[in-house]
Amino acid sequence: MNRARLALIVAGTLLSACVAAPQGSEGAVPAAAPAAAGALASVPSPPPPPSVSRPTPAPAPAEPARFVFSGELTQGGWIRGEVPRGTLSARLDDTEIAIGPDGHFFAGFNRDAEPAAVLSATLADGRTVTEQLTIAPRDWRLERVNADFTAGVPSESFMKRRRPELEAIAAARTAEAEAEGWQQNFIWPARGRISGRFGSQRIYRGGKEGSYHSGLDIAGGGGTPFVAPADGVVVLAAQEPFTLEGHLIIVDHGHGLNSAFLHASEIDVREGDRVRQGQVLGKIGASGRATGPHLHWSLMWRGARLDPLLILGED
Repeated sequence: MNRARLALIVAGTLLSACVAAPQGSEGAVPAAAPAAAGALASVPSPPPPPSVSRPTPAPAPAEPARFVFSGELTQGGWIRGEVPRGTLSARLDDTEIAIGPDGHFFAGFNRDAEPAAVLSATLADGRTVTEQLTIAPRDWRLERVNADFTAGVPSESFMKRRRPELEAIAAARTAEAEAEGWQQNFIWPARGRISGRFGSQRIYRGGKEGSYHSGLDIAGGGGTPFVAPADGVVVLAAQEPFTLEGHLIIVDHGHGLNSAFLHASEIDVREGDRVRQGQVLGKIGASGRATGPHLHWSLMWRGARLDPLLILGED
């Protein structure tokens, strides 16, 4: 056998041995690697954790919408406070309440107010908020007179002069000036003896009732200066004395609240003047229908007559 043929036989034997090598020999490790890789790939992935359904927490309940106020819940009294948040309009019974930019308001109760009243507000979300108020009655000072009531019929000449005066007073009482005095603690317009109280009334024979006293009388002495109890705008200044009121000044404190000062001997302001609390308005006198020098101070909110004593500060 020649050397070339011998080399071919040896090479074929070695090739056969490489292909048929039994598993477990070191020569078989490379061939087994793909099988091991396939085994690892076939292992299933662990399932994802089960999803947990958590309920959406309920929103915190909104603070109840309500009025916040303080004052005098009585006949001739008043309240001042804040309307519920989001209020578009508010009323005291059937009377509209003015609302400031900060939500504050003022309202008052007539001398003969009913024992119950309702505050109501219409909100931007369509809701209506109401609050029931209990109005305490007053024990008014009543004077019983053993005489017949005689009102008398005014003459036409008297009414010809009186009608324009009444119209001027009505227009001033319903003025809506831009003033902030309604928010202040009022001060005394003058010092002196109280000679007449708000709400007092005469009862004549047969039970006929005379008109009640609509303000507070201060006998401070003729010529004594009186001042504005709160900021406001002068909406009436009668330089020519009126028939009954004499020299009359009306100051609008804003939000429907106004003061009237009667029987002055001198007026130091004019219509349209903006006055500050404590500013001199005029001097006490006895002009008009008066039995002696005194200042008659009356207070009104949207037609309701209020007791000035109840709105004065602690002083």
